[in-house]
Amino acid sequence: MESKLYLYLVWVRLWHWSNGLFFLLLLFSGISLQYSSEKFALIRFDIAVSMHNISGVILSIAYVVFILGNIFTANGKYYKIPKRGFPMELFNQIKYYTVGIFTKKKSPYPINIDRKFNPLQKLSYVGAMYILMPILIASGFGLIFPEILIHKIFGMSGLHLTGLVHIIAGFGLSVFMLIHIYFCTIGKTPTSNFKSMINGWH
Repeated sequence: MESKLYLYLVWVRLWHWSNGLFFLLLLFSGISLQYSSEKFALIRFDIAVSMHNISGVILSIAYVVFILGNIFTANGKYYKIPKRGFPMELFNQIKYYTVGIFTKKKSPYPINIDRKFNPLQKLSYVGAMYILMPILIASGFGLIFPEILIHKIFGMSGLHLTGLVHIIAGFGLSVFMLIHIYFCTIGKTPTSNFKSMINGWH
């Protein structure tokens, strides 16, 4: 009989769902701002601007909660990449996802109380939350308050460069979210991982 593990604390679950909700609002409003025209607007321009800015500020506050939570609780240990052996662990996990999972082999790094993420998850989560998310937030505030930006960077408008960086970071996080949702469906059952993020039990 498999034992249940309480891995997802209340604050983690609340942060996770709020982060997902406001990121989706940012995604839809951002797409509308980027691709709408006078003849067609996915979301009315003034509404899209307000939605994007407000969602961005709330997402930023949630991100601060995430960082502080990882500093002051044991949850932060799950994001630490080991100095030794990690490349081989990463290779083994990729091999499992590309071959082993289709031949019914067991996961090389099953979840336990000390390891909530497999090596590939850990790398992608660190990349998303500690690299792309800070870039997205910083560039977003730069666009809200353009007066704080450097006017010219290597002969290019600081505002345009910030906008480009913001779009690239947003695109990267959007791809991460889609992959994240897909991998959530390949748990013990297609819904088990989603249930875990509701009740906290794996």
